[in-house]
Amino acid sequence: MGGVNTAGVRAEAEIRARADGRGGTALPVLESRGPLALRRTRGSGATAHVSVVGAMSGPHGGDHFTVRADVGTGARLRVGSAAATLALPGQHGGRARQDVRITVAAGGELHWLPEPLISVRGSELAVHTHVDSESGARLVLREELVLGRTGEAPGRLTSRLTVRVDGRPVLDQELDCGPGAPGGWDGPAVLGGHRAAGQLVVVDAEFTEKPIAPGVPADGLAVLPLSGPAVLVSAVAPDALRLRRLLDRAPASFTPASPVSA
Repeated sequence: MGGVNTAGVRAEAEIRARADGRGGTALPVLESRGPLALRRTRGSGATAHVSVVGAMSGPHGGDHFTVRADVGTGARLRVGSAAATLALPGQHGGRARQDVRITVAAGGELHWLPEPLISVRGSELAVHTHVDSESGARLVLREELVLGRTGEAPGRLTSRLTVRVDGRPVLDQELDCGPGAPGGWDGPAVLGGHRAAGQLVVVDAEFTEKPIAPGVPADGLAVLPLSGPAVLVSAVAPDALRLRRLLDRAPASFTPASPVSA
């Protein structure tokens, strides 16, 4: 991949969610710098809602964005974004980076549900989402990637997702696609000609008592139980709209696995 352009923009955002002692969730830290802006929005019940707003376009080539979210015991947080993120070519070229660091304590709950990331022609972006969860935490994380705008070839996009529970790896996978990516990314074993790919990761202690059965509930949608306990739902689709519809069907596909006969 191309070299990182040190002339790019640096942007950071940090969220800390804590139980407020009254059955709700406080946000003692809600800080953002650069073209990332955090806004607390109207929540529901004990859950605090935060939206990530891009004050400028990007990331562009050479930019480095970092977002951190830390959810404490008893806190409930839902994070979304105001619009899709566009990975754009930079004026001076080079690769952009976006790092997301998430921690969820036992008894905490996080719903991480951003809008899609769109890889624009000529862009080059590497994204790494790293999650550390404790046993007894609940996590729902959605990632949606779209290769190119309508009728447009994609840029280079590398996305890695790492999930650990109590320090144990539950999931560590990477998707590398677009111009310059290793061969086969558009073949039947990966995207199969589709231009949108997404995944939903759910970490929930309930899966210990009610294991999830693997399956293919719809064309382009697959359910895979993980240790943790957790489940991974993966989807591919021709476009972002169909991808979201597939992922929105996922919770209905979480059916207990049939008991194994002795």
